[in-house]
Amino acid sequence: MPTLPSSPSEASAAAGAETADRSPAPPSASWTSRLFAWLNDAQDPLWERPGPSRAQQRRDVLGTVVFIMVGLGMTVATKSFGLVIEGEESWRAYVAVAAMIAPLAIRRRYPMVALVISSALFLGLAYLSPEASVQLPFQTAYFAAIYAAVAWARERRWLWIAVALVLLEMAAWIIISFTISNAVALFYGTDGPTGPLDPVLAYVLYTAVINLAYFGGAILVGRNSWRGALQRARLADQAKRIHAQADELARRAVVDERLRIARELHDVVAHHVSVIGVQAGAARRVLTRAPEAAEGALRTIEGASRDAVGEMRALLGVLRSETDAGRGDESRAPEPGLADLDDLAQQHRRQGLRITLTRVEAAPGDLDRVPPALGLSVYRCVQESLTNVVRHSTAGSASVTLRTGTSGHPADGAATDSPAGAFVEVEVLDDGQPRGGTSGTGYGLRGVSERVSLHGGQAEIGPRLTGSGWRVRARFHLRDTDGNTNTESEPR
Repeated sequence: MPTLPSSPSEASAAAGAETADRSPAPPSASWTSRLFAWLNDAQDPLWERPGPSRAQQRRDVLGTVVFIMVGLGMTVATKSFGLVIEGEESWRAYVAVAAMIAPLAIRRRYPMVALVISSALFLGLAYLSPEASVQLPFQTAYFAAIYAAVAWARERRWLWIAVALVLLEMAAWIIISFTISNAVALFYGTDGPTGPLDPVLAYVLYTAVINLAYFGGAILVGRNSWRGALQRARLADQAKRIHAQADELARRAVVDERLRIARELHDVVAHHVSVIGVQAGAARRVLTRAPEAAEGALRTIEGASRDAVGEMRALLGVLRSETDAGRGDESRAPEPGLADLDDLAQQHRRQGLRITLTRVEAAPGDLDRVPPALGLSVYRCVQESLTNVVRHSTAGSASVTLRTGTSGHPADGAATDSPAGAFVEVEVLDDGQPRGGTSGTGYGLRGVSERVSLHGGQAEIGPRLTGSGWRVRARFHLRDTDGNTNTESEPR
């Protein structure tokens, strides 16, 4: 006996529960949608497979001709050992086999057309030659047509319709087997059926399993081929994107490094040129007793220096504004130099890397006379080299040697193949092995080489010739007191 709710709240709750129970369930995907997703790909169901190449089309035609010859030869063999149907004219089997194989010549160029033609021939030729319809070449040709349609069809919606027609055709083929070709009688034998099942029922089950495996296998293999082509296309597109991104990263890394070098050179050179302009102007004002020629020379120096500063700022102003973007207060900090190498080494020591910093001078005070711009480049080379040791090497220690020399002979007697003249050289060595899974892009070492080339120097970067480890050696040529470089070629 039903009970009444004891309170209005219970009645309201019951009504709400009833309403919830009667609310429509979320619609589920229809079986046609699931079939379409199964035939294709859930993420890209309408992807169109590229058509065959000319070489593939030529191979299709040649393969079809060879297949026709083989099929006709097998038909001759079957007739020779007595696999014939009484009353059927002999020529029909040959025509049926050749006609069934012929559409395979266009199976990849026009897969849907080949499927439609093969399906029509499959039913029509079964009436013309029941003997040929049960032979291996005939069945194989239709299997290949179904497979090619599923694997190469570009319009996947029409393919779904074609697959549905193929399934209907399977049922029609079973009916034909029992009516036109009287296939059951072929299996009775001379003594009649001996199994426990009714002959018609047994043959229906047997034929159904064979055709399900036949048509289903062709569709499954074709679908796997289409999905394999889709996966290869995705991998190719991904490889292209990765290659394009790598090229873009390389270009941006080189551009960023050049912009930073331009900004640093602007700071250093602009400072010194401005000092020249101020000093030249002061000299012109105080040199009242100098000849007019001297005063004219000083005017020229002052004007040239100020023009140089103005032109440099005009050319590099945009570059500096781009590199300063996002740097904040860091862009206003003093640029490091040779005196900051001890602090750099100490930073890496705190990270667990043992650093040995050695300074070797050909003459006392050589390192103090290194120009700030050159000192900055030396510092950046050491910084990048030690960073690579930490990131990409198993080394627990590294040595940094800073040396000066003249006339191609460094202070410690190391051999050199650079042009004669004064130079400053830095060498970073480690004894580790490459760390697995940490291969870099090489942009940092490329930046080191560009810095060295900017000053007209030489860089040697690579594995050590003796023992294990990596070696970075950068040599920068110094200028003499007249402002001329001590090398055979000017830096550009």
